[in-house]
Amino acid sequence: MGAEKDIIIAVELASTAIRAIAGKREPDGSMQVLAFAQEESSNTIRKGIIDNIDKTTQALSHVIGKLNDKLGVKVNSVYVGLSGQSLRSVHNRVLLQFDGLELLSHKTIDKMRDTNSGVVYPNAEIKEVVPQEFTIGSRSVVDPVGMQAEMLEANFINIVARPTLEENIRKCVAGAGLEVQEVFISPLCEANALLTANEKRSGCALVDMGADTTTVSVYSNNILRHLCVIPLGGSNVTSDITSLKVEAEEAEELKKKYGTAYRSDSEDRTGEKINLSFNRTEDEEKLQEIVEARYEEIIANVCHHISAYKDKMLSGIIVTGGAARIPDLKDAFARQTGGDLNIRIVKGLPENLNVSFGVQTGDPDRLNTLYGLLLAGKENCVGEASEDPVQKTFTFDEDKKDEPEPVDQSDQNPTITPEPSDKKPFTFGRIWKTIEKMLSDESEGEDEKV
Repeated sequence: MGAEKDIIIAVELASTAIRAIAGKREPDGSMQVLAFAQEESSNTIRKGIIDNIDKTTQALSHVIGKLNDKLGVKVNSVYVGLSGQSLRSVHNRVLLQFDGLELLSHKTIDKMRDTNSGVVYPNAEIKEVVPQEFTIGSRSVVDPVGMQAEMLEANFINIVARPTLEENIRKCVAGAGLEVQEVFISPLCEANALLTANEKRSGCALVDMGADTTTVSVYSNNILRHLCVIPLGGSNVTSDITSLKVEAEEAEELKKKYGTAYRSDSEDRTGEKINLSFNRTEDEEKLQEIVEARYEEIIANVCHHISAYKDKMLSGIIVTGGAARIPDLKDAFARQTGGDLNIRIVKGLPENLNVSFGVQTGDPDRLNTLYGLLLAGKENCVGEASEDPVQKTFTFDEDKKDEPEPVDQSDQNPTITPEPSDKKPFTFGRIWKTIEKMLSDESEGEDEKV
């Protein structure tokens, strides 16, 4: 598989795993997934923020190494997603007053954008700017160029994050011997991959319920209106279950097997027991109360962030992420939203993305962020695979027939340049001739004995 195929590589540095995916864009614009690799990243990334640079770099190197083997090429660069607890949107307004009526031009708009980009935030920097509508008098317009105004108001959504968020990502990528093609804002790429044109236009909220965080993105009239990262996720539910005096691994299994995000008030309580480690039992109802309470808290936080846009969200709430794979999640959202909003749980692959036969990706519901990053990529990220190491040839010394030159095992794949020698190469041809001669000598010896 050669580099001429223009293979795109995307990487997600998630709280539970480092994931990488390779794809090729087809002539029709769709993306064909060619390979996938991942490695667990416990205790290296917390709340979407790199906590241990060395361990993250090592895990990333291993994941990319797996892709190299699967693709038969060398990955040189990657697209990486930016997310995490400090990522958020901030609204900013820029006013421009003119002396009388002014014909608005692109130069005027660029000036206002430059003014917005110069805003300084404490402990944060602007990662991306999403222009909103412009206001002329009492009118709201998307493109004011060519219109006249005495005063123009421009509204912007600035997506900001701590500077170290991206700095640490670049350190890890560089430490793995790779270049960064581009750092994307993960929630924006995911929204582009999962939301339909109608949902963005009519208004909706995309909720990604991950392990350590829950990300909320609100859209209306095809424009991002709000973005926030709530520091709560599925791992909080698991942690709560450990209060039953079980290990985290067992708590995770109990959550998957018995957990529910919503219990109906009219539901009959059976009083069934569930088995725990060390021959203990616990009420199933108690476990479900623990799970339901934490999901109620997460959803309450989501509702708080979307409350200002609720009347503009005609398409409702679209939910994805690993923590969204729990029974009765729609009912849990409906209870807190009053049942006014449609709830859609994302299932299946994003549109325009196909997985090649034989490629194993595991649970697709956990990969929507990675799929979004892959679909956003444009440039080739791989080069030709390095040639196989030169096979070493030994020299045959008549005085040391049984002592071939030792092979250096210090490098797993050494590239060896044999030193010049006037000794004859110790090849299979010479071995066979030697054996024939030995057999011939033995035969002659037998004849002499007879």
